[in-house]
Amino acid sequence: MSNYSPAFPDDEYAERIERVRAKMAEEQLDVCVLSVPESICYLTGLNHWGFFGLHLLLVPREGDICLIARAMEHVTVEEQLASKVKFFGYQDDEKPATFAAQILKSKNLDKVRIGMDFDTLYRSYSSTIRLLEQLPEAQFVDSQELMDRLRFVKSPLEIATMRQAATISERMMEAAIKATVPGVNERTVAAEVLKEMTLAGGELPSFGPFIRPKKRLGEEHGTWGGDFLAANDTLFVELAGCYKRYHAPIGRFIYTNPPSRAERVQEICLEAFNVVTHAMKPGTTADEVYKNWQTVVDESGLSDYHRHHAGYMVGMSFPPTWMEGANRSPFGLRKGSDLMLESGMTFHVLSWLVGSRIGDYFVSNTVLVTDDGGESLTTTAQNYLAT
Repeated sequence: MSNYSPAFPDDEYAERIERVRAKMAEEQLDVCVLSVPESICYLTGLNHWGFFGLHLLLVPREGDICLIARAMEHVTVEEQLASKVKFFGYQDDEKPATFAAQILKSKNLDKVRIGMDFDTLYRSYSSTIRLLEQLPEAQFVDSQELMDRLRFVKSPLEIATMRQAATISERMMEAAIKATVPGVNERTVAAEVLKEMTLAGGELPSFGPFIRPKKRLGEEHGTWGGDFLAANDTLFVELAGCYKRYHAPIGRFIYTNPPSRAERVQEICLEAFNVVTHAMKPGTTADEVYKNWQTVVDESGLSDYHRHHAGYMVGMSFPPTWMEGANRSPFGLRKGSDLMLESGMTFHVLSWLVGSRIGDYFVSNTVLVTDDGGESLTTTAQNYLAT
C-alpha cells in the first residue's frame, strides 16, 4: 500500500478530467496529448522532477488516461498515481515520440483530431516533428490555451493550498528581513530563507529566490552572490513559498539602514498597489487593472515611467518559472490584455519603481480575485522606513 499522500482527493481530479473532456467535446477533439507538467499534475497529481525526459499524458474523450514517460519513472508513477493512469514506459535507447505514436496507433487514435500543447517548454522541436510525421493522418490542433484556462480559476481546495503556500512565503520573507543587517553575506540571507522554507513545509519552488543588493538591482532575474551588505544597503528579495506545486510569490525592499528621503517613492508604490488590488474584481480586464497602476504613477508626476506589466497569474507551476501559463505572456496584468478577471484567479501583483527620477522601491504580493476586489494572501509588512 502506498504511503504517498496526494495533494487533493480523488473526486477533485475526477471533476477536473470531466471539465477537460467537456471542453474537448466542444472543440471536437478525440484525444489530448499533453506534455506540460502543470497540466499533467493538474489532472493526475503527478509531482516529481522527471519532466526533463519527455512525458505525454493521453486524455481521450472516453476510456483510460495513459501516461508515457521514461521506463525508470514507473516506481514514482505507481506510488503517486496507482490505478489512475495506464503507464507506458520507453527505454532510454528508444525515441520517445516514436514510442508515443505506436501507443496512439494501438488505441486507434492515429487518424483522429488530436489536441496538443504546441507552446510548451517541455517537448522538444524534434520530438514534436517526429510525432507529427509518424501520425500523418491525424489532425493536430493546438490545445495549449484550453488547458491553461481550465487551471486559471482555482477551486476552494486550491485556494486553501495557495493560502498555505502564502504562509510559507511569509515565513521565508521574515527570515530574510531578520537576517539582513550590515556586513552580512548575501549567502547567509539565502541560507536562512531556504532553511525556513524547508522547516515551514515548503517544496523547492519553480523560480528564485531572487536576493540581490542595491548595486545589482537592475538584474531582474539575478539572485544571490557572495558579497557582504554595506552599511546603507538595500536588499531586493522576491521569493515564493511552494506547497504541493502551488506558489504564492512575495517581494520586498529590505534596508540595512532606512534612507531618509524615500518616503515619496514608497508612498507612490504602495498607493498604486492598493488601487490595483481594489480594481481586481470579476468582469474587469487585465488592461483596466494595469491602467489603474499607471494612472497613479502618472498623477504622481512620473508619466515617463512605464512597466511592462503590473503582475501576472500564478498558481501551480514547475521549473523554470512560477508564472502560471509558463512562458505565455497573455495572462499578465498588462497594457492591451483582454483577459477577463474571474473570482478565484490568483495573481502576483507588483508595484515597482526602480530607476525612477525620485528613487527606487518595490513591493509585491499574491492576490486572490474576490467579488469585492483583490485579497492579498501574503501580508508581511510593506513599510521598512524609519519612523
